[in-house]
Amino acid sequence: MNYKKVLAVRYRLIIKYTGILVILTALALILPLLSLVFYPGETNYIIHFIYSSIFAFVVGGLMYFYGHSSDNSQVDLTLKEGSIIVLLSWILAMFFSAIPFLWGMKMSWTHAIFEVVSGWTTTGLSVMNVETTPAIFLLWRSLMQLLGGAGLAVIALSYLLPVHGMGLYRAEARNDKLLPHVKKSTAMIMRIYGGFVLSGIFLYWLVGMDLFSAINHAMAALSTGGFSTKSASIGYWPEFDIELITIILMLLGTINFASHFTLLQGKVKTFFRNGEIRFMLLIIGFLTPLLMFTSLNLVYASLGTNLRITLFQVVSAISTTGFSTIDFNTWPLFANFIIIILMIIGGGTGSTAGGIKQYRIYIMIKSIFWEIKEQFSPRNQVKENYIWKGDNKEYINAEHIKEIANYIMLYLLTFAVGVAIFLLSGYGLQESLFEFGSALGTVGLSIGITSASAPNHILITEIAGMFLGRLEFLIIFFAAIKIIKDLKYISK
Repeated sequence: MNYKKVLAVRYRLIIKYTGILVILTALALILPLLSLVFYPGETNYIIHFIYSSIFAFVVGGLMYFYGHSSDNSQVDLTLKEGSIIVLLSWILAMFFSAIPFLWGMKMSWTHAIFEVVSGWTTTGLSVMNVETTPAIFLLWRSLMQLLGGAGLAVIALSYLLPVHGMGLYRAEARNDKLLPHVKKSTAMIMRIYGGFVLSGIFLYWLVGMDLFSAINHAMAALSTGGFSTKSASIGYWPEFDIELITIILMLLGTINFASHFTLLQGKVKTFFRNGEIRFMLLIIGFLTPLLMFTSLNLVYASLGTNLRITLFQVVSAISTTGFSTIDFNTWPLFANFIIIILMIIGGGTGSTAGGIKQYRIYIMIKSIFWEIKEQFSPRNQVKENYIWKGDNKEYINAEHIKEIANYIMLYLLTFAVGVAIFLLSGYGLQESLFEFGSALGTVGLSIGITSASAPNHILITEIAGMFLGRLEFLIIFFAAIKIIKDLKYISK
């Protein structure tokens, strides 16, 4: 079989698996109808979700049957092939998810796409007035964050796709195998994820939040998404216990699933050996009192209020959730600068969070110490550098550090370009750094730029940032380059 025929077979397989993920999106579009249990008067919006679901199901079904002749239950997808599937399925999922907003809410394409990209990427920035938005659309936004946090490919690998390779798994920015078999690993991720969400719903309801809000906020907190049913976000509920539950859920969402699995196995000491866990706790433990006593002590006179608000916003930023209890325009410049830094760092690798990721920052900091230590060690001494990840040691070599450094450079260059677009549009430096840092890090905190009245080119810049930040750049590049190279080869 020549290479062109091999490509044809592989692309039919890619189309087949993409079709399965589009069918999964079609099924997801039916779930918002559950809001009618709480708001039965919104039946007039049902048709928009049903039509969108049927449209997605037909397209997904056609893709599946077109590629079905290439069925091979033992196939191993490469990372590049997995990247194409993830990229295509995410684009199609966002397209079909936007249709109810276009038809039911009469939103423009830009606003509808912005809302669904913010949902699927678990960002939480919004151009909607949630106080006047029907509940069925609020639930759909939260469901998008729940599904986007888990990842379409991870959900499908858990129960649907007969794929044994790591290509599709890694294309969803997942590298940690909880169990030897990738399908068992993804199934375990879904059980952990679902268990935490159900626990969050119960706890919110137990402390007085109405059930509909509890469902939405548990999904948004655990997925580190940040969509709320109230314009004041979590600040709508002044109770400390609701803030405490939210902090716990945000932390659970930003910890990678390998570490969760370690803890659930009862390996508490191993859990706290993890470099990311230590690094995150160090950041929170250091920056919370730093902000309290150097910048916010004049804003909040009460020590208790100062601690409560500062801790919540530090966790919200480092976890890239984006829930807020305050208006950041009331904060001093230094405090907002720290929040920007936290949004750039981001959460744990292999979690639902965004940003550069704590793992990468931790490795780069450790590499500095390793380099200094090496200069003072005997020349013939062989030293293997490692960190703890999950319940295993991960050995770090020079190639690994180079890959991380390249990623960080790419992230910062993209950040600089986005900020430059904001500056050219007339926004101040602080506002530009904050708003695009939030979009690129898939955080969702806003200093006031993102709204329905924002210029379209600013919203498009944020859409690009959210998409790149969630799929971590290289996956998009891998997919695009492979498609271009394969098209050139076929056209010869």
